[in-house]
Amino acid sequence: MSGRGRVWIFSLLWTNLSVLLVVLIQTAGNGTWGPRDLLRMAAYSMVYANVTALPAILVLPGWLGRYSGRKRRQVFVVVLGSLSFAAVGCLTAQTLLMWTRVAIPQHFWTDYLHSLQTAVLLALVFGLGAFFYASLRYRLQEAEGKLHEKEIAAERARKLVAEARLQSLESRLHPHFLFNTLNSISSLIPTDPAKAEQTVVRLAGLLRSSLDNTTQPVIPLVRELAITENYVEIERVRFGGKLRGRVEVPDELRDTKVPPLSIQSLVENAVKHGISPRRAGGEFAITASLANARLCIEVCDTGPGFDVAAIRAGHGLDNLVGRLDALYGDAASLNVLRRDGWCVVQMILPCP
Repeated sequence: MSGRGRVWIFSLLWTNLSVLLVVLIQTAGNGTWGPRDLLRMAAYSMVYANVTALPAILVLPGWLGRYSGRKRRQVFVVVLGSLSFAAVGCLTAQTLLMWTRVAIPQHFWTDYLHSLQTAVLLALVFGLGAFFYASLRYRLQEAEGKLHEKEIAAERARKLVAEARLQSLESRLHPHFLFNTLNSISSLIPTDPAKAEQTVVRLAGLLRSSLDNTTQPVIPLVRELAITENYVEIERVRFGGKLRGRVEVPDELRDTKVPPLSIQSLVENAVKHGISPRRAGGEFAITASLANARLCIEVCDTGPGFDVAAIRAGHGLDNLVGRLDALYGDAASLNVLRRDGWCVVQMILPCP
């Protein structure tokens, strides 16, 4: 059955059940009425109700749809429509009853005005009642929809965080990364055992951070910078003076929340694709600033740069973009630009 057919059936049942309820209430208050009076009253009432109410129920929603979002106009349409359908419906019902010789022609206008008084009252009560009920129901459905969207976004964020954790751990355990790191440690043991030990500690800390800190959707900026520092120092053992960098983050921003492995992913991307391919190496910089309740974190490098649209699916930055969207929606963004010969990656986050 089509949706319109269901509306017809529901409207028909609702209208007639309401009529029967009203008739039973009137009968209960009048002890002189018998079964014949009850049937006569029910028949009259059903004719008036179906001729008056059904067209209003099926037509008024379409009229209200033209004024979506303008509640005062919708109330005016309901009131005017209810009065109009009551007047036309009663006139039509009275004509049908007279045509079938149930009503007396001489009493046409008297009966019409009498029935119109009751019809107008019922039309306003049922019309406005149905309108406000539908409005409350729509608000409830809208609130439930938004809550459901937030739950989906939160679940998606949790999944993306788990993926980021696995990808980070996978990148740490990548044979090339481990081989290069272990080779660097091995070369340091005879010449600088203290630095070799320190590198082992940083590698363990980086692996531990990949698992521990990503169980939460956001972590303090100072902790994210510590993760990034471990990664940079490990890579610096291999690249030496070719990898140069600086961090310029105000102390008052160090407790600001950021997604885990976000800055580390940006720095790793800068080292792998911007600095390491160059024989002379390069430089990177991490800066943070706050303006208009928006945290701007920039990771700059002296590499050639790249286009956000060219990021491959499954890449670390692709996962970061997905996490930002799940956590903040349109309030967060990842931008890439060139400034004074530097490739600048901006991560914009809302800051409560």
